[in-house]
Amino acid sequence: MAKPTVSEFNCELGEIIVRELTKQEIEQIAIDQAAAAQELADKEAKAQAKAELLKRLGITEDEAKLLLN
Repeated sequence: MAKPTVSEFNCELGEIIVRELTKQEIEQIAIDQAAAAQELADKEAKAQAKAELLKRLGITEDEAKLLLN
């Protein structure tokens, strides 16, 4: 499998340079993707917990907003 590449534009020379990503850049992409996936999972869990609480209380989201404002 070919390594991923990145394109860099050199404004001074007007050149586009296409190069392979370094090992460190590939590792950082994997770290960033894992962090983004965890953040999404955390948001979904929080939304689910909120929905369950509202259901248990027997109120809608709009009614909860009225109570909290």
